[in-house]
Amino acid sequence: MLPEVPITEELLRALPKTDLHCHLDGSLRLKTMLELAEEQKVKLPADTEDGLAKAMKIGQRHGSLEEYLKGFEITLSVLQTDAALYRTAYELALDAAAENVRVLEVRYSPVLHLSKGLKPTVVVEAVLEGLRKAEREAGIKAGVLVCGIRNMSPEISLRLAELSVAYKGRGVLGFDLAGAEHGNPAKDHQEAFQLILNNNVNCTVHAGEAYGPPSIAQALHYCGAHRIGHGVRLREDGDLLNYVNDHRIPIESCPSSNVQTGAVADIASHPFKFYLDFGIRVTVNTDNRLITNTTVTKELMILARQFNLTTTDLQNVLIAGFKSSFLTFHDRAQLIRRVTEEIDHTIGEFAARPPEGKLAAPQARAAARTARS
Repeated sequence: MLPEVPITEELLRALPKTDLHCHLDGSLRLKTMLELAEEQKVKLPADTEDGLAKAMKIGQRHGSLEEYLKGFEITLSVLQTDAALYRTAYELALDAAAENVRVLEVRYSPVLHLSKGLKPTVVVEAVLEGLRKAEREAGIKAGVLVCGIRNMSPEISLRLAELSVAYKGRGVLGFDLAGAEHGNPAKDHQEAFQLILNNNVNCTVHAGEAYGPPSIAQALHYCGAHRIGHGVRLREDGDLLNYVNDHRIPIESCPSSNVQTGAVADIASHPFKFYLDFGIRVTVNTDNRLITNTTVTKELMILARQFNLTTTDLQNVLIAGFKSSFLTFHDRAQLIRRVTEEIDHTIGEFAARPPEGKLAAPQARAAARTARS
């Protein structure tokens, strides 16, 4: 049993974490956006960080997922060169490493970065190079998930699946299906996923965010998803819920994003704690660090306050992230052993601290001697 300690931002930052659901084009630095726009002669809706944040409704609630996704039109306008992709991937991994994220899976769709003539292969390689530089400098493990887009043609998804297969083992960890969920069923993209599965590539699908359990069922049974992105509506179907739990299919939970897109009314309504208590392998992720205005630390802090999480709850969530990553089994196993020991040690250190305003016994004795002298 872990000792119970107050879950603070300091503790959360000190603990090893993962971010398995993080969109590159939703996770830029505002300062970088402005600099890239100036370099590329791209007109943004504002020329200051504050103005840009307001124009993009950073961290605000939106009427729907489709409205939330409009912010990506602005970020994508400066992500059409290999230099921009390299820089933003590098900075994203550094930002994650700064809050002690050890495994980062960055997802994006290369087809959205071709408006100025880049080839899909160049897009992939630019991002991978940026991530590799961050790995060398910060020690973070970072890889890519290539995204098909629901509201684009299945043929485009197939081409992106082929790209994923070509870069398997070279930094691409898996394939995803993203985009507007309602009215764009995952089963339409089954051919792309069949190619992925035939080549033993990992895959995940955005499902159960803007549509109900049938979307999750399609992701699992038509696409063979190994993880589910968001999955907030899984709780509406008890049979499917048990299937997900029995097969240890991880849920990539993104709580603040789910509130902002209207997938849930508020954090109190989020199914995170229900999933955790039920035994679902639930992970905590950012979705979009810029557009949602968040970090993994911030997401965990919000959940800890709302649901009164214990240190054991926290450990279970953190370990679930490492178990659910698309690293190889042996890499995962080694990492899980190390981070489990580190989590125990870190929580133990915080438990050994004296209560705020009080000194530990040796410190108190030393202070008393100083006062007498």
